[in-house]
Amino acid sequence: MISVLKQWYIRYFTDPQTVIFAFILIFGSLLIVVMNAHLMPILIGIIIAYLFEGMVARLGQINLNRTIAASLVTLIILSAIVLILFVLLPLLSRQLSDLIRELPNMFSQGQHLLSGLPEQYPDYLTVNQVDGIFAIIRNELNAFGLRVVSVSFNSVVSVITFFVYLILMPLMVFFFLKDKYLILAWLGHFLPEERTLVHRVWTDLDIKIASYVRGKFIEILVIWLVTYIGFAIMGLNYAVLLSLLVGLSVIVPYVGATVVTIPVTMIAFFQWGSGSEFGYLMAVYAVIQILDGNLLVPLLFSEVVNLHPVAIIVAVVFFGSLWGIWGVFFAIPLATFIQAILKAWPNQEISVE
Repeated sequence: MISVLKQWYIRYFTDPQTVIFAFILIFGSLLIVVMNAHLMPILIGIIIAYLFEGMVARLGQINLNRTIAASLVTLIILSAIVLILFVLLPLLSRQLSDLIRELPNMFSQGQHLLSGLPEQYPDYLTVNQVDGIFAIIRNELNAFGLRVVSVSFNSVVSVITFFVYLILMPLMVFFFLKDKYLILAWLGHFLPEERTLVHRVWTDLDIKIASYVRGKFIEILVIWLVTYIGFAIMGLNYAVLLSLLVGLSVIVPYVGATVVTIPVTMIAFFQWGSGSEFGYLMAVYAVIQILDGNLLVPLLFSEVVNLHPVAIIVAVVFFGSLWGIWGVFFAIPLATFIQAILKAWPNQEISVE
């Protein structure tokens, strides 16, 4: 056993740069895991700056001063925040409130529809089974209502913290964009001069992760807009809320589209029944999903992520359990990061005597 461990150590950890890189990985991982709740605003600011770095770089190509370019980009971000706070959020809140008020009527309609199934299919479904299903649904709705009330009473501090971060975040993003090279040079002082392995891995990841994050942001906006147009033309209730859910569903590959189909189908069914409008709506929704998977995703992410679907699902489950929605969003970049490390890790050949 000791001989096997010794050979493994010689094979993978005899290069000094490997030891340095391993130390950086371990220290960075521990820092993020232990301090993630406190570092999250800073990490979000870095992510937003990373997302808009390409825009600053393009403005720099037309000989625009980096400070001015960072100011213009920050102004765009502030405009987007104002639009979200004063236009989008009130609309979403109103539609969500209407949906919550409508839930008892939907529940009654569903109970009426399912109550007739035992008579039509007595070999597959009984009255007791139907009653059991609705008892479970009723209990879940009651528990959800209690959670909403609990959150509403305990969220005062969270709201204050949110608005503090809302003021600080654009300032952080501005300075991250404006002083990018100064910050990177300062961080470089803490690294050894010989860091070829770190530089190689970072260069590969910088291209892939930047393309992925920006591509995913564009995908969310495009799917949200196209879905909203389709739902609004069809006259579907809660079109803004449902289209936003469809847009956000692309964050979780394979699973997101499946999960968000349930509320879309249920609301369309309770609005129109099983008539032609319901069929047209589901056809439009299916076309959007097909175009997203077969046209938009290959266009935005061609050669960016080369991961097996099983690896993607495992990454989503693992990082989602660690960091919630942010872990889900960055599951694929983190999996790509691990893949790049394994690919670039030095491998010493061991002579067999």
